Amino acid sequence: MGRLLKKKDPQLKKKKKAETEPNDTGDISISQSSNSGASATVLKDTSARMGSPKKSIGDIQTPNFLLTNRYVSQSIQFLREVKVELKKVAWPTRKQTAGSTVAVIILVMLISLFLGVVDVGLSSLIHTVLN
Repeated sequence: MGRLLKKKDPQLKKKKKAETEPNDTGDISISQSSNSGASATVLKDTSARMGSPKKSIGDIQTPNFLLTNRYVSQSIQFLREVKVELKKVAWPTRKQTAGSTVAVIILVMLISLFLGVVDVGLSSLIHTVLN
């Protein structure tokens, strides 16, 4: 199941892009953003943009607890998405459920009766042919 897509504000995206432009002095850029009067300092790692070498998976030994932590966090995310999707379901009323259940039971009885009659008829036909 895919991640839930959230609609992002295009102007906010432009602001973030302008704030995180790589600087010439080092690996970490510091930007200040203000949202309706509140200011916050954001630290961004720009080493990937500056051309520093990336480590391959073979260089790093991942402990087992990090792998299990990843699976736990993925499971929790999946359950959150399930909860969101279940809120969108149009659940039937008790009366609709009871009516559907009765209809299914009657249909099963009719089909089983029909198949029973056909079975007895074919059995007697084969018995007559073999004698």
